[in-house]
Order: sequence, then C-alpha cells, then structure tokens
Amino acid sequence: MWIGWIEFDLLLGDVHSLKEKRSILRPLIADLRRRTESAAAEVGEHDLHRRAEVGVAVVASGSSHVRDVLDRAERVVADHPEVTLLSTRRGLHSSED
Repeated sequence: MWIGWIEFDLLLGDVHSLKEKRSILRPLIADLRRRTESAAAEVGEHDLHRRAEVGVAVVASGSSHVRDVLDRAERVVADHPEVTLLSTRRGLHSSED
C-alpha cells in the first residue's frame, strides 16, 4: 500500500474576511476532491484572510498512481485563478517503510 500527500501554500486574491476566504476555498477543495477522488481539506493558516494551506491525501496499491493523483491535484490548484500557488510539499510512503 502506498500513501501520498501534498500540501499547498496559497495566497488568496482580494480577500478581506474569513467569509470571503471560505467562499474561495470551498469550491477549490470540492474541485480537488471531485477531480482527484482523494481526501482534501484546509490544513493550516485558518485565522489569516489571505493565506491558506490545503492538503490532499491519497492511498493506492501502486506508487505511480499516487504520483499521478498528486500531480493532478497540483494542476487543479494551479488552474484556479483566484489563488496563487506559493509552494508545495509532498510525501510518499509505503506501508512497508
């Protein structure tokens, strides 16, 4: 079994409240879940208006499938014009590690 994750550090556009932040992040997270068929959530920077950390996790039988899903997730985030992707961090582990 292979477990992979990716974490995105995002800068949000013209956002002045946590409510506006949620209005941007909810559709992004829903899109990630739908297009990658994986778990996605806001995982950090909860109290900042213009910053967000979003994580995606996937479990599969092969490492190549996990990498493909994580690559797809990165493209989904990069294609959302209302966010700027500042950085990503990834991890890939086998259950035998």
